[in-house]
Amino acid sequence: MDSKSSVLDVPETEQTSTNELPQDILAPSPSARKYEESDVFAWANNLVQFKDELQVDLYLINKNYVVYKTNLAKELDKQLEPIFIDEMLEYVLNGAAEGLIVRGFEEAEAESKVLQRTLLDNVDKLKETLNWIKHQSHDIELFVEEEHDFKRIKGIMAKISHPQMKKSFYIFKVLPQSSIMRGKTGWMLRGGKFMGFDADAAIRIPTDPQLLLLDQDLYVFNQTKLKQLFGYDAKEASIARSKIAEIEANFRLSFDGDNNLQTLIKDKKSLIKKLQKIEPGLVSQDELMAHAEELEIDLMQDESGAIIIMDDKDLAKFINLMNDDYVESALTGQRYEIIKKKLLKPDDDDDTKLLKEVM
Repeated sequence: MDSKSSVLDVPETEQTSTNELPQDILAPSPSARKYEESDVFAWANNLVQFKDELQVDLYLINKNYVVYKTNLAKELDKQLEPIFIDEMLEYVLNGAAEGLIVRGFEEAEAESKVLQRTLLDNVDKLKETLNWIKHQSHDIELFVEEEHDFKRIKGIMAKISHPQMKKSFYIFKVLPQSSIMRGKTGWMLRGGKFMGFDADAAIRIPTDPQLLLLDQDLYVFNQTKLKQLFGYDAKEASIARSKIAEIEANFRLSFDGDNNLQTLIKDKKSLIKKLQKIEPGLVSQDELMAHAEELEIDLMQDESGAIIIMDDKDLAKFINLMNDDYVESALTGQRYEIIKKKLLKPDDDDDTKLLKEVM
């Protein structure tokens, strides 16, 4: 028996251990400091014995991350496992036999035989969604099409449990609007004849594995779905973390209260994109502040010489200066903030141009 098979034979309770946080964790909250790494292979192996007896509770998630209960007819119970469990379980179990490995997003891009993972604590909108289940369950309303509107629904969550499983796990799927049919516009075919659709709405739930939450670990089978459903680009976030470390090594910054560079940059998509392009080592702090003074950009320093970052506006000025996004026109003397720019390459010398023409 190979090493992977031996892992699958060990009960899940013996597979988890307290470890250092994975490398791709970005500024975890205190609640996530005590981290127990999950084992998706042991989870899949243990789930096989329960998969025909699982309790599945379905919730709808709207665009504002409000969660709604669903009321399912009994005849749908047999469809839940094929829709939410089978393909995901098959992917993991077959993967175990074929050398599938788990990696954090920082370690590699998505590739064959690699299942990517990040921490629940990284994905704010996912935490917001789970908060409904764990702390506001009494406030969750039953979904009614006339009141809540399927047009605003963006995803579905399955909370899955079993009396012999210590903890529930969660499966998330994106519900594209193309998979939802409403009664007012839908037709149905019966006995070779088209007729009006006699229901409020109908949905087709995708069966492909997308997102799986085991305790604190979010396993991402489809990175695009993570971004679509929860607005989280793990690769972009990990690059931002690396750039923040470079900035902190090259600049002395002073923040207001409990803020820091990590907390202020959070959810600022435009600034995060700029961070990916910045090379903090190309300019010194003195050079940056001199440039700010020359352009009359209001960015202050404290008595020790640290750059004061009070709020989002100060942070934007600081990043714009590093990204060389302020310029004074030599023609008019007007000062501009550049929204989009393209670096001009020097012209080819005459010999190179002549060679290109001959060729």
